[in-house]
Amino acid sequence: MPLIDAQNITYAPNGVPVLSDVTLVSDARRIGVVGRNGSGKTSFARVLAGLVAADSGQVRIAGARVAKDRKAALGAVGILFQNPDHQIIFPTVEEEIAFGLAQMGHAPAEVAQRVQAILGQFNKGHWARAAIHQLSQGQRQLVCLMSILAMRPQVILLDEPFAGLDIPTAMHLSRVLEGLEATLVHITHDPGMVRGYDHVLWLEGGAVMQQGRPQDVLQAFEARMVELGAADDLSDLAG
Repeated sequence: MPLIDAQNITYAPNGVPVLSDVTLVSDARRIGVVGRNGSGKTSFARVLAGLVAADSGQVRIAGARVAKDRKAALGAVGILFQNPDHQIIFPTVEEEIAFGLAQMGHAPAEVAQRVQAILGQFNKGHWARAAIHQLSQGQRQLVCLMSILAMRPQVILLDEPFAGLDIPTAMHLSRVLEGLEATLVHITHDPGMVRGYDHVLWLEGGAVMQQGRPQDVLQAFEARMVELGAADDLSDLAG
């Protein structure tokens, strides 16, 4: 079974079509998902993570049916949102990192050990009892990433993770991500972010426009974006 097995995904919350017959079946280590704003990229990431269930089709990550088996999903796939405040729940760093581990069913001693281990890995042991609201956006993004890595998922979904970060922070996060052994699925509207990846999927209007080798998909994607950008009708642009 492929590591990522998402076939014929259709998703229409409240009857509004968002994803239509989207398929991604891959063992690639680095996967990019590109598209304009409103193309369905974030919704696809949420379906892959099991945060919302597809209306039809199947999603398995590392063999886990992520929407139906949430405990298994936590060890299979993690998601890093564009805005860290959309996923942070607890007031301190150690509480935030511990939450997912507890949800997986680890004993308190194991949870504490893993929290300290991941803080030590990033030389952030002094952050353990820090108040998250006092951290910068880049620091909060790192807390979210550490929370994911502590659960050791095989796949990590990145939904525009560099949005709002300054250049030094973005460079640091990029180095961290490049060094991860987990498979990355990077959601972005910027083709430059995924040019060196192994596989790219292009979503347009909630459907797969093209997927395959980055050099082929990104060339077609960029040509289409330039064509749209050169047009005079602003109604063609995503809201």
